Amino acid sequence: MSTIHVLVIEDDPVAADAHALYVGRVPGFTVAGVAHSRAQAVRALERTRVDLLLLDLYLPDGHGLQLVRSLRAAGHNADVIAVTSARDLAIVREGVSLGVVQYVLKPFTFATLRDRLGRYAEFRAAAGEASGQDEVDRALAALRAPQGGALPKGLSGPTLESVTRSLRDAPTGLTAAEAGAVVGISRITARRYLEHLVSEGRAARSPQYGQIGRPELQYRWLPSARA
Repeated sequence: MSTIHVLVIEDDPVAADAHALYVGRVPGFTVAGVAHSRAQAVRALERTRVDLLLLDLYLPDGHGLQLVRSLRAAGHNADVIAVTSARDLAIVREGVSLGVVQYVLKPFTFATLRDRLGRYAEFRAAAGEASGQDEVDRALAALRAPQGGALPKGLSGPTLESVTRSLRDAPTGLTAAEAGAVVGISRITARRYLEHLVSEGRAARSPQYGQIGRPELQYRWLPSARA
């Protein structure tokens, strides 16, 4: 199967770098470019081969679906995976009508995006005339995510989003106790989420010295997630 060229469209530079890094780690995919606005995306599409858009819906110069609508009107048929924190099902329905093949809710892990890209590649690889209903169903089923999520048992997406935001907003990092205080959860619970971010390569931890007794672990957000 030929390489799938992905244009990452995300207004947050840190998130854009992380998403591009994630895409580059998935076999069969390559990053065709990174755009931080609709205008940059249009320019990239004019000069670069793009098979798939990894598209943030909220851009500084307009909604992401407006970009998709204009691309369809111009005859551009690149597929779209929407990356967003929006949970409005009306937006989801509109996106489906414009050719958005999948939605990934922020924040997400590398494992989540790897799964979605793998399913998209399987769907894309299906070619030719279907022999019957079963084959059509199998092709469409490839796009559907498994029930449940990629998060470890006991972790929730909304809480992970809050912990992630608090860590990204702390230039010098946070301890588990500090993160718990910001989010409104216990230190132990906060540490589970922080350790999850570390395991996903999105955060790093180091001992914080200078106080009497056992040093605390300081967690900090990594501008570009690493393996």
